[in-house]
Amino acid sequence: MRPVRVLIAKPGLDGHDRGAKVVARALRDAGMEVIYTGIRQTPAQIAATALQEDVDVVGLSSLSGAHRTLFPRVVECLRERGLEDVLVVGGGIVPAGDVPALKAAGVAEVFGPGTSTSVVVEYIRSELEKRRKAG
Repeated sequence: MRPVRVLIAKPGLDGHDRGAKVVARALRDAGMEVIYTGIRQTPAQIAATALQEDVDVVGLSSLSGAHRTLFPRVVECLRERGLEDVLVVGGGIVPAGDVPALKAAGVAEVFGPGTSTSVVVEYIRSELEKRRKAG
């Protein structure tokens, strides 16, 4: 079985990527293959990279407050490219009140500041295992 492939992406104009890099390293250290897009990616660029890299997971990071627009648009772009089965998670500065709308838009989970990287690793492993068993 191939390792889990994860795309870590920074949509929009947010140039703060320390958290994204910390998560990317934790996922890599947990045995996952991680591709990092770098900063200032459009939703279409992120979806194109996800398709090209054949990823299982897209992790989005935003500290700019644009998550309500950008995260759902990334999900839409993924679905437009036939990537319905890609797990999408988000993180960054996301108010708790915004989480239900993001989940309704297709973001499976949102991790806020202070979340342990082990929680992120375990969530991804657990969710992908559930999806594999469900077929």
